[in-house]
Amino acid sequence: MTVQAPSPLPRDRFPVVGVLGGGQLAQMLAQAAGPLGIAVRVLVKEPDHALPGLVETAVRGDPNDPTAVAAFARGVDVLTLENEFIAPAALAAAEQTGTPLRPGLAAITLVQDKWRQKEALIRAGLPTAPGRAVNRPEDVTAFAQETGWPVVLKRRHFGYDGKGNATVDAPDALAAAWSALTVNKAGLYVEAFCPFERELAVMVCRGLDGARAVYPVVESIQRDHICHKVRAPGALPDTIAETARRLAESAIEAIGLVGALGVEMFLLPDQRIVINELAPRVHNSGHYTIEACRCSQFENHLRAVLGWPLGSPDMTAPAAVMVNLLGQGDGPAYPLGLEAALAVPGARIHLYGKAASSRGRKMGHVTALGATLAEAETIAEQAACLIAFGER
Repeated sequence: MTVQAPSPLPRDRFPVVGVLGGGQLAQMLAQAAGPLGIAVRVLVKEPDHALPGLVETAVRGDPNDPTAVAAFARGVDVLTLENEFIAPAALAAAEQTGTPLRPGLAAITLVQDKWRQKEALIRAGLPTAPGRAVNRPEDVTAFAQETGWPVVLKRRHFGYDGKGNATVDAPDALAAAWSALTVNKAGLYVEAFCPFERELAVMVCRGLDGARAVYPVVESIQRDHICHKVRAPGALPDTIAETARRLAESAIEAIGLVGALGVEMFLLPDQRIVINELAPRVHNSGHYTIEACRCSQFENHLRAVLGWPLGSPDMTAPAAVMVNLLGQGDGPAYPLGLEAALAVPGARIHLYGKAASSRGRKMGHVTALGATLAEAETIAEQAACLIAFGER
Protein backbone atom coordinates (compact mmCIF):
# COMPACT_ATOMS: atom_id res chain seq x y z
CA MET A 1 0.00 0.00 0.00
CA THR A 2 1.43 3.39 -1.00
CA VAL A 3 2.18 5.67 1.94
CA GLN A 4 0.67 9.13 2.12
CA ALA A 5 2.77 11.99 0.78
CA PRO A 6 3.79 14.37 3.57
CA SER A 7 2.26 17.84 3.53
CA PRO A 8 4.29 20.88 4.58
CA LEU A 9 3.92 21.63 8.28
CA PRO A 10 5.16 24.71 10.10
CA ARG A 11 8.83 24.69 11.06
CA ASP A 12 8.81 28.02 12.89
CA ARG A 13 6.20 27.17 15.53
CA PHE A 14 4.64 24.21 17.31
CA PRO A 15 1.89 22.49 15.30
CA VAL A 16 -1.83 22.61 16.02
CA VAL A 17 -3.66 19.27 15.73
CA GLY A 18 -7.42 19.41 15.27
CA VAL A 19 -9.58 16.55 16.62
CA LEU A 20 -13.15 15.91 15.57
CA GLY A 21 -14.80 15.16 18.92
CA GLY A 22 -14.15 16.07 22.54
CA GLY A 23 -14.42 12.83 24.52
CA GLN A 24 -11.89 10.84 26.52
CA LEU A 25 -9.83 9.80 23.50
CA ALA A 26 -9.34 13.44 22.50
CA GLN A 27 -8.58 14.20 26.14
CA MET A 28 -5.80 11.60 26.27
CA LEU A 29 -4.43 12.79 22.92
CA ALA A 30 -4.19 16.29 24.40
CA GLN A 31 -2.44 14.96 27.49
CA ALA A 32 0.16 13.27 25.27
CA ALA A 33 0.54 16.40 23.14
CA GLY A 34 1.53 18.75 25.95
CA PRO A 35 5.09 17.52 26.60
CA LEU A 36 5.86 17.81 22.88
CA GLY A 37 4.57 21.38 22.60
CA ILE A 38 1.70 20.29 20.35
CA ALA A 39 -1.53 22.26 20.68
CA VAL A 40 -4.75 20.25 20.42
CA ARG A 41 -8.00 21.90 19.36
CA VAL A 42 -11.31 19.99 19.37
CA LEU A 43 -14.54 20.48 17.43
CA VAL A 44 -17.67 19.79 19.51
CA LYS A 45 -21.33 20.71 19.23
CA GLU A 46 -21.12 22.70 22.45
CA PRO A 47 -17.82 23.69 24.13
CA ASP A 48 -19.33 22.81 27.50
CA HIS A 49 -19.60 19.21 26.26
CA ALA A 50 -15.81 18.90 25.97
CA LEU A 51 -14.11 17.04 28.80
CA PRO A 52 -11.73 18.71 31.27
CA GLY A 53 -8.51 19.80 29.61
CA LEU A 54 -10.28 20.42 26.30
CA VAL A 55 -12.80 23.15 27.13
CA GLU A 56 -10.29 25.99 26.73
CA THR A 57 -9.47 25.08 23.13
CA ALA A 58 -12.86 23.72 22.10
CA VAL A 59 -14.50 25.14 18.97
CA ARG A 60 -18.30 25.06 18.61
CA GLY A 61 -19.47 23.09 15.59
CA ASP A 62 -21.04 19.80 14.57
CA PRO A 63 -18.31 17.31 13.56
CA ASN A 64 -20.78 15.92 11.00
CA ASP A 65 -21.48 19.31 9.38
CA PRO A 66 -19.30 19.82 6.26
CA THR A 67 -19.30 23.62 6.62
CA ALA A 68 -18.28 23.50 10.30
CA VAL A 69 -15.60 20.89 9.67
CA ALA A 70 -14.12 22.80 6.72
CA ALA A 71 -13.90 26.00 8.76
CA PHE A 72 -12.31 24.10 11.65
CA ALA A 73 -9.80 22.39 9.34
CA ARG A 74 -8.56 25.73 8.03
CA GLY A 75 -7.52 26.71 11.54
CA VAL A 76 -5.30 23.69 12.28
CA ASP A 77 -2.22 22.12 10.73
CA VAL A 78 -3.41 18.50 10.75
CA LEU A 79 -6.89 17.05 11.30
CA THR A 80 -7.62 13.72 12.97
CA LEU A 81 -10.59 12.14 14.76
CA GLU A 82 -11.43 10.29 17.95
CA ASN A 83 -14.10 8.04 16.44
CA GLU A 84 -14.78 6.64 13.00
CA PHE A 85 -18.44 7.64 12.79
CA ILE A 86 -17.97 11.10 11.22
CA ALA A 87 -20.13 11.71 8.14
CA PRO A 88 -18.17 11.11 4.90
CA ALA A 89 -19.38 14.44 3.51
CA ALA A 90 -17.79 16.25 6.46
CA LEU A 91 -14.51 14.38 5.99
CA ALA A 92 -14.54 15.15 2.27
CA ALA A 93 -15.07 18.84 3.03
CA ALA A 94 -12.06 18.75 5.35
CA GLU A 95 -9.82 17.21 2.70
CA GLN A 96 -10.89 19.83 0.17
CA THR A 97 -9.44 22.58 2.38
CA GLY A 98 -5.93 21.23 1.81
CA THR A 99 -5.37 20.57 5.51
CA PRO A 100 -4.07 17.01 5.89
CA LEU A 101 -6.72 14.61 7.20
CA ARG A 102 -5.12 11.59 8.85
CA PRO A 103 -6.30 8.90 8.61
CA GLY A 104 -7.39 9.88 5.12
CA LEU A 105 -10.90 9.88 3.72
CA ALA A 106 -10.48 6.62 1.78
CA ALA A 107 -9.21 4.69 4.81
CA ILE A 108 -11.85 6.05 7.19
CA THR A 109 -14.83 5.49 4.91
CA LEU A 110 -13.64 1.96 4.17
CA VAL A 111 -13.43 1.08 7.87
CA GLN A 112 -16.74 2.86 8.63
CA ASP A 113 -18.53 0.20 6.59
CA LYS A 114 -17.76 -3.02 8.41
CA TRP A 115 -18.62 -5.14 5.40
CA ARG A 116 -16.26 -3.18 3.13
CA GLN A 117 -13.68 -3.44 5.92
CA LYS A 118 -14.11 -7.20 5.93
CA GLU A 119 -13.85 -7.40 2.15
CA ALA A 120 -10.55 -5.47 2.26
CA LEU A 121 -9.15 -7.93 4.78
CA ILE A 122 -10.28 -10.89 2.67
CA ARG A 123 -8.67 -9.39 -0.46
CA ALA A 124 -5.44 -9.08 1.51
CA GLY A 125 -5.62 -12.78 2.38
CA LEU A 126 -6.23 -12.18 6.08
CA PRO A 127 -8.37 -14.58 8.14
CA THR A 128 -11.88 -13.51 9.13
CA ALA A 129 -15.05 -15.35 10.06
CA PRO A 130 -17.09 -16.39 6.99
CA GLY A 131 -19.62 -13.70 6.16
CA ARG A 132 -21.97 -12.25 3.56
CA ALA A 133 -23.79 -8.98 2.91
CA VAL A 134 -27.54 -9.52 3.26
CA ASN A 135 -30.59 -7.62 1.99
CA ARG A 136 -33.44 -9.68 3.42
CA PRO A 137 -34.01 -12.30 6.14
CA GLU A 138 -34.02 -15.08 3.56
CA ASP A 139 -30.38 -14.27 2.80
CA VAL A 140 -29.50 -14.92 6.44
CA THR A 141 -31.36 -18.22 6.40
CA ALA A 142 -29.53 -19.33 3.26
CA PHE A 143 -26.19 -18.42 4.83
CA ALA A 144 -27.02 -20.29 8.05
CA GLN A 145 -27.98 -23.38 6.07
CA GLU A 146 -24.43 -23.38 4.70
CA THR A 147 -22.56 -22.61 7.94
CA GLY A 148 -24.97 -23.75 10.65
CA TRP A 149 -26.72 -21.88 13.44
CA PRO A 150 -26.03 -19.70 15.38
CA VAL A 151 -25.01 -16.77 13.19
CA VAL A 152 -24.20 -13.15 14.07
CA LEU A 153 -26.17 -10.41 12.35
CA LYS A 154 -24.37 -7.05 12.25
CA ARG A 155 -25.01 -3.52 11.10
CA ARG A 156 -22.57 -2.32 8.49
CA HIS A 157 -22.36 1.13 10.14
CA PHE A 158 -22.36 2.58 13.68
CA GLY A 159 -21.75 -0.60 15.63
CA TYR A 160 -19.59 -0.52 18.79
CA ASP A 161 -19.48 -2.03 22.30
CA GLY A 162 -21.89 -4.74 21.18
CA LYS A 163 -24.42 -2.24 19.84
CA GLY A 164 -25.59 -3.07 16.33
CA ASN A 165 -25.00 -6.84 16.66
CA ALA A 166 -27.30 -9.75 17.42
CA THR A 167 -26.53 -13.44 17.81
CA VAL A 168 -29.29 -15.43 16.11
CA ASP A 169 -29.45 -18.91 17.60
CA ALA A 170 -32.20 -20.39 15.45
CA PRO A 171 -34.55 -19.55 12.55
CA ASP A 172 -37.38 -18.51 14.84
CA ALA A 173 -35.19 -15.77 16.38
CA LEU A 174 -34.31 -14.16 13.06
CA ALA A 175 -37.37 -11.94 12.58
CA ALA A 176 -36.90 -10.09 15.87
CA ALA A 177 -33.17 -9.55 15.30
CA TRP A 178 -33.74 -8.36 11.73
CA SER A 179 -36.41 -5.90 12.85
CA ALA A 180 -34.25 -4.50 15.66
CA LEU A 181 -31.17 -3.99 13.50
CA THR A 182 -32.79 -2.56 10.36
CA VAL A 183 -34.18 0.52 12.12
CA ASN A 184 -33.44 3.57 9.92
CA LYS A 185 -32.84 1.23 6.99
CA ALA A 186 -29.45 0.16 8.27
CA GLY A 187 -27.50 -2.15 5.95
CA LEU A 188 -26.60 -5.54 7.42
CA TYR A 189 -24.23 -8.43 6.97
CA VAL A 190 -24.06 -11.84 8.58
CA GLU A 191 -21.16 -13.85 9.96
CA ALA A 192 -20.69 -17.39 11.13
CA PHE A 193 -20.57 -17.56 14.92
CA CYS A 194 -17.00 -17.86 16.23
CA PRO A 195 -16.76 -20.09 19.33
CA PHE A 196 -13.63 -18.25 20.35
CA GLU A 197 -11.45 -19.18 23.28
CA ARG A 198 -10.08 -15.70 23.98
CA GLU A 199 -10.34 -12.16 22.63
CA LEU A 200 -7.07 -10.52 21.62
CA ALA A 201 -6.17 -7.04 20.43
CA VAL A 202 -3.16 -5.29 18.99
CA MET A 203 -2.55 -1.57 18.63
CA VAL A 204 -0.37 -0.64 15.68
CA CYS A 205 0.66 2.83 14.51
CA ARG A 206 1.79 3.57 10.96
CA GLY A 207 3.76 6.66 10.02
CA LEU A 208 3.73 8.70 6.84
CA ASP A 209 6.95 6.96 5.78
CA GLY A 210 5.42 3.50 6.27
CA ALA A 211 7.25 2.82 9.56
CA ARG A 212 5.20 0.84 12.08
CA ALA A 213 5.12 0.65 15.86
CA VAL A 214 3.44 -2.58 16.96
CA TYR A 215 2.36 -2.81 20.58
CA PRO A 216 2.20 -6.05 22.59
CA VAL A 217 -0.63 -8.48 21.93
CA VAL A 218 -3.15 -8.09 24.74
CA GLU A 219 -6.05 -10.15 26.01
CA SER A 220 -9.28 -8.23 26.48
CA ILE A 221 -11.98 -9.43 28.87
CA GLN A 222 -15.51 -8.38 27.89
CA ARG A 223 -18.62 -8.04 30.04
CA ASP A 224 -21.96 -7.32 28.35
CA HIS A 225 -20.05 -6.59 25.11
CA ILE A 226 -18.03 -3.81 26.79
CA CYS A 227 -14.31 -4.11 27.47
CA HIS A 228 -13.85 -4.70 31.20
CA LYS A 229 -10.16 -5.52 31.47
CA VAL A 230 -7.00 -5.63 29.36
CA ARG A 231 -4.00 -7.82 30.20
CA ALA A 232 -0.70 -6.80 28.63
CA PRO A 233 0.95 -8.74 27.28
CA GLY A 234 -1.56 -11.54 26.97
CA ALA A 235 -0.39 -14.87 28.41
CA LEU A 236 0.13 -16.50 25.03
CA PRO A 237 2.61 -18.84 23.37
CA ASP A 238 5.20 -16.91 21.37
CA THR A 239 3.93 -18.39 18.11
CA ILE A 240 0.38 -17.13 18.75
CA ALA A 241 1.60 -13.66 19.75
CA GLU A 242 3.81 -13.42 16.66
CA THR A 243 0.92 -14.43 14.40
CA ALA A 244 -1.30 -11.75 15.97
CA ARG A 245 1.38 -9.08 15.51
CA ARG A 246 1.86 -10.07 11.89
CA LEU A 247 -1.89 -9.91 11.23
CA ALA A 248 -2.10 -6.44 12.79
CA GLU A 249 0.71 -5.15 10.59
CA SER A 250 -0.90 -6.66 7.52
CA ALA A 251 -4.27 -5.15 8.43
CA ILE A 252 -2.97 -1.59 8.67
CA GLU A 253 -1.28 -2.01 5.29
CA ALA A 254 -4.46 -3.43 3.75
CA ILE A 255 -6.41 -0.37 4.87
CA GLY A 256 -3.67 2.10 3.95
CA LEU A 257 -4.08 3.91 7.24
CA VAL A 258 -1.78 6.50 8.82
CA GLY A 259 -2.02 6.77 12.60
CA ALA A 260 -3.28 4.31 15.20
CA LEU A 261 -5.33 1.23 14.39
CA GLY A 262 -6.96 -1.10 16.90
CA VAL A 263 -7.13 -4.67 15.59
CA GLU A 264 -9.57 -6.90 17.47
CA MET A 265 -9.14 -10.65 17.06
CA PHE A 266 -10.55 -13.99 18.16
CA LEU A 267 -8.33 -16.89 19.25
CA LEU A 268 -10.18 -20.08 18.32
CA PRO A 269 -9.95 -23.40 20.21
CA ASP A 270 -7.74 -24.85 17.46
CA GLN A 271 -5.34 -21.90 18.06
CA ARG A 272 -6.16 -20.19 14.78
CA ILE A 273 -6.66 -16.41 14.90
CA VAL A 274 -9.30 -14.52 12.94
CA ILE A 275 -9.64 -10.74 12.73
CA ASN A 276 -12.95 -9.53 14.12
CA GLU A 277 -13.03 -5.76 13.59
CA LEU A 278 -10.80 -2.72 13.10
CA ALA A 279 -10.93 0.71 14.77
CA PRO A 280 -9.06 3.46 12.85
CA ARG A 281 -8.03 5.45 15.92
CA VAL A 282 -6.58 5.20 19.38
CA HIS A 283 -8.49 2.51 21.21
CA ASN A 284 -9.59 1.38 24.66
CA SER A 285 -7.44 -1.75 24.43
CA GLY A 286 -4.36 0.51 24.27
CA HIS A 287 -4.98 2.73 27.30
CA TYR A 288 -2.46 0.71 29.31
CA THR A 289 0.28 2.09 27.04
CA ILE A 290 0.20 5.45 28.87
CA GLU A 291 2.04 3.99 31.87
CA ALA A 292 3.29 0.70 30.48
CA CYS A 293 5.05 1.62 27.22
CA ARG A 294 7.94 3.87 26.33
CA CYS A 295 5.75 5.77 23.88
CA SER A 296 1.98 5.55 24.34
CA GLN A 297 -0.53 4.89 21.57
CA PHE A 298 -1.65 8.52 21.95
CA GLU A 299 1.79 10.02 21.48
CA ASN A 300 2.54 7.71 18.56
CA HIS A 301 -0.75 8.62 16.88
CA LEU A 302 0.22 12.29 17.11
CA ARG A 303 3.71 11.56 15.83
CA ALA A 304 2.25 9.60 12.92
CA VAL A 305 -0.27 12.22 11.77
CA LEU A 306 2.39 14.94 12.01
CA GLY A 307 4.91 12.92 10.00
CA TRP A 308 7.31 12.67 12.93
CA PRO A 309 9.38 9.54 13.76
CA LEU A 310 7.49 6.95 15.78
CA GLY A 311 8.49 6.12 19.35
CA SER A 312 9.18 2.73 20.88
CA PRO A 313 6.12 0.59 21.77
CA ASP A 314 8.19 -1.56 24.14
CA MET A 315 6.83 -2.10 27.64
CA THR A 316 8.61 -0.60 30.64
CA ALA A 317 7.47 -3.36 33.02
CA PRO A 318 6.94 -7.11 32.59
CA ALA A 319 3.16 -6.80 32.88
CA ALA A 320 0.30 -4.31 33.00
CA VAL A 321 -3.45 -4.58 33.54
CA MET A 322 -6.05 -1.94 32.72
CA VAL A 323 -9.56 -2.06 34.21
CA ASN A 324 -12.33 0.16 32.83
CA LEU A 325 -14.42 2.15 35.27
CA LEU A 326 -18.04 1.97 34.12
CA GLY A 327 -21.14 3.73 35.33
CA GLN A 328 -23.38 1.55 37.48
CA GLY A 329 -26.46 3.66 36.78
CA ASP A 330 -27.81 7.12 36.09
CA GLY A 331 -26.56 9.74 38.48
CA PRO A 332 -23.67 11.99 39.44
CA ALA A 333 -20.33 11.55 37.72
CA TYR A 334 -18.16 12.13 40.79
CA PRO A 335 -17.05 8.70 42.00
CA LEU A 336 -17.79 7.25 45.40
CA GLY A 337 -14.71 5.64 46.92
CA LEU A 338 -12.14 7.74 45.07
CA GLU A 339 -10.12 8.57 48.18
CA ALA A 340 -9.82 4.90 49.13
CA ALA A 341 -8.81 3.95 45.59
CA LEU A 342 -6.13 6.65 45.52
CA ALA A 343 -4.58 5.02 48.59
CA VAL A 344 -3.95 1.71 46.77
CA PRO A 345 -0.18 1.56 46.12
CA GLY A 346 0.69 1.24 42.44
CA ALA A 347 -2.78 2.04 41.07
CA ARG A 348 -2.86 4.76 38.41
CA ILE A 349 -6.36 6.21 38.24
CA HIS A 350 -7.68 8.08 35.20
CA LEU A 351 -11.02 9.88 35.57
CA TYR A 352 -12.46 11.45 32.43
CA GLY A 353 -14.54 14.09 34.20
CA LYS A 354 -17.79 13.39 32.37
CA ALA A 355 -20.84 15.37 33.45
CA ALA A 356 -23.06 12.41 34.34
CA SER A 357 -22.98 8.66 34.79
CA SER A 358 -25.15 6.10 33.02
CA ARG A 359 -25.08 2.33 33.13
CA GLY A 360 -22.14 0.97 31.13
CA ARG A 361 -20.73 4.40 30.28
CA LYS A 362 -16.93 4.58 30.35
CA MET A 363 -16.10 6.99 33.15
CA GLY A 364 -12.42 6.26 33.60
CA HIS A 365 -9.89 3.48 33.95
CA VAL A 366 -7.24 2.13 36.32
CA THR A 367 -3.85 0.84 35.22
CA ALA A 368 -1.30 -1.05 37.31
CA LEU A 369 2.15 -2.41 36.47
CA GLY A 370 3.68 -5.52 37.97
CA ALA A 371 6.33 -8.16 37.79
CA THR A 372 3.55 -10.55 36.73
CA LEU A 373 0.07 -10.23 35.31
CA ALA A 374 -1.36 -11.57 38.56
CA GLU A 375 0.37 -8.84 40.57
CA ALA A 376 -0.76 -6.07 38.22
CA GLU A 377 -4.31 -7.40 38.07
CA THR A 378 -4.61 -7.60 41.84
CA ILE A 379 -3.61 -3.93 42.20
CA ALA A 380 -5.82 -2.68 39.38
CA GLU A 381 -8.87 -4.64 40.52
CA GLN A 382 -8.41 -3.59 44.14
CA ALA A 383 -8.56 0.09 43.19
CA ALA A 384 -11.30 -0.30 40.58
CA CYS A 385 -13.58 -2.19 42.96
CA LEU A 386 -13.50 0.73 45.39
CA ILE A 387 -14.89 3.21 42.85
CA ALA A 388 -18.58 3.56 41.96
CA PHE A 389 -20.36 5.97 39.62
CA GLY A 390 -24.05 6.79 39.54
CA GLU A 391 -24.77 5.62 43.08
CA ARG A 392 -25.68 7.65 46.14
